Amino acid sequence: MPETLAYGAWKSPITSDLIVAETIGLGGVIVDGGDIYWTESRPGEGGRNVLVKRGAGDVTPAPFNVRTRVHEYGGGAVTVHHGTVYFSHFADQRLYRLAPGGTPEPLTPAPGDGTRWRYADGVVDAARPRWIGVREAHAPGGRVDNAVVAVDVAAPGPGRVLVDGSDFFAAPRLSPDGRMLAWVSWNHPNMPWVGTEL
Repeated sequence: MPETLAYGAWKSPITSDLIVAETIGLGGVIVDGGDIYWTESRPGEGGRNVLVKRGAGDVTPAPFNVRTRVHEYGGGAVTVHHGTVYFSHFADQRLYRLAPGGTPEPLTPAPGDGTRWRYADGVVDAARPRWIGVREAHAPGGRVDNAVVAVDVAAPGPGRVLVDGSDFFAAPRLSPDGRMLAWVSWNHPNMPWVGTEL
């Protein structure tokens, strides 16, 4: 016999997991020469973000998850330069390099008991083989320092600070001749849409 329940009190066979299980989120389009890449968020793989190349399929192998937590909301987790991919892996927030046909190699230190780093929003400085991007340094005790750093691809490490002194940094970009670097920065209590400096 049917039972009458209050509005919203019945159990539905349609769940949020059922609705999004096969839904792929698309984002982060990157153009590298004639190649086009994008990221796909895949709920069926535990929400893993995968870099995909048009005509070639998945670029980043499982279990790598192309996602960063810089500024907590992430963004700018991957860049591609002449087919070589540089990305942040969500599980450890390390920066990795993936050469065509290769396997991901870490460029930054593994998390330990001390400072933990997060990387995002990078560009490749081909003239001085290095990745330039935003780094968050999370020190024991909760202190967080943001900077624009350069990670030497031939001598991996946490990165050499190029610019610091602001609470937040974003969008470091090289001039076409590679001689100048521009970035956006802002400080508490401002949010980026309230007050930034270029």
